[in-house]
Amino acid sequence: MTKTNRTGRLLRCVALSALLIAPAGLAGAEPFAGLGAFDGRIGASGPERGPIVAGGEAQISARGFQPGQSVVLRQGGSALPGSPFTADDEGTLEATVTIPEGAAPGVYPVVAELGGDAPFATIFDLKVSKVLGPLNTERYATQSAEIVRNPYQVAVTGDAIFVTGAVGRPPVRESELAKIDPETLEIVARVSPPAAPARDDGSDGGVFAVYGIGVDAEAGQVWVTNTRQDTVAVYSTEDLSLIKQFEPGTVAHSRDVVAFGGKAYVTATFEPRVHVFDTETLEQLAPIELTSARRGEDFTAASLSLAPEAGKLFVSSLRSEEVAVIDLATGTQSGGFPVENSSNTIGLAASPDGARVYTVAQGNDAVTILDAVSGEQLGQVNVGAGPLNAVVEPASGNVFVALRVADAVAVISPEGEILANLEIGSTPNHLTRDADGNVWVVNKSGGEGDDTANRLTRITAE
Repeated sequence: MTKTNRTGRLLRCVALSALLIAPAGLAGAEPFAGLGAFDGRIGASGPERGPIVAGGEAQISARGFQPGQSVVLRQGGSALPGSPFTADDEGTLEATVTIPEGAAPGVYPVVAELGGDAPFATIFDLKVSKVLGPLNTERYATQSAEIVRNPYQVAVTGDAIFVTGAVGRPPVRESELAKIDPETLEIVARVSPPAAPARDDGSDGGVFAVYGIGVDAEAGQVWVTNTRQDTVAVYSTEDLSLIKQFEPGTVAHSRDVVAFGGKAYVTATFEPRVHVFDTETLEQLAPIELTSARRGEDFTAASLSLAPEAGKLFVSSLRSEEVAVIDLATGTQSGGFPVENSSNTIGLAASPDGARVYTVAQGNDAVTILDAVSGEQLGQVNVGAGPLNAVVEPASGNVFVALRVADAVAVISPEGEILANLEIGSTPNHLTRDADGNVWVVNKSGGEGDDTANRLTRITAE
């Protein structure tokens, strides 16, 4: 689940010793005078944990400094206004810097130069996001309704919508699986998961909270991932009664699930494999092992996307920035290709015929268009702050992208032209499409008083 969320804005921090960068402009800093250290974290976000945009402010939050330590922030070799900053008595630092009006969207490396007896330098990324605002909203009709708290994923069958929801961090005590009428958007059935075993320290384990979701309509099964207990469960599509709860530890940090062709496929976050289950016997089968297309790298699985007409399953790798291709007829990996200039490649969406795949990168707000057969990179587009998941609408070939930080859904053409930007509510998390060309989105909450929170929205082209 990355996990993908607002903590993703705590950005990459790469330490460089004073042997490589001598802090300039700090009193008493001498080249090769000693080796410092920094075992903290530095991150940047916009106001109220929102996006950083041109002409706005970036809020720098850091910890792990020495009390009273002097810190100069530099970008492009120049000290940012307000430098040097000073860490407080607990070694934390809160600073605000202004982003120039003309700053282009992109990821900017910022050097933090630490003063003191043992100078040190570290680099962190500051991402400036594109601002789309409402765009061509008249081209789409939307209908929404409040559903479960903190909806995570959504799945569709011919006559029902299914959503998962989970609130808070472990031990999670509030979670629901809901079945929704696609016409009225009313909840027709809902169930809370059973209690989970006690945690390793003997404390309350909460419930088997539900996150990822996939539906096998023919088998009458709703498959869900219980990420916090490293497992999966199966519920009935009819009344959401529990069919089988698999034991904790079955799938480590289970994230996405796709049910197709008598099998359920589940990703274990950061593992180089996809776990497989037989939907008839409800037995776990041998996993599909994945290898990286990048020399010396390990494949770290995240999202799944099915191309049913091609009989292929596509898997994103969050850390090695690549896609693996699984041939479902053989149950083996049939290919894979890297995604260049992509950072934190988490979501992906394949066209139903398996000809193209679109990857979503949270780190640099990029959607990359790939030939799903050759792996050729056909284009890349910056869609705005915090893209997380995507889906292809088959009739038009257009791609709908959930922008979790921008609180919107962007629509792009198969070639990457931005066609629309729909501000549907706070923190859209996941989306899917139905056979009639509708796109369904679930969004979480921006906090207390958010009247757009916890909703299911249907998007229809006019």
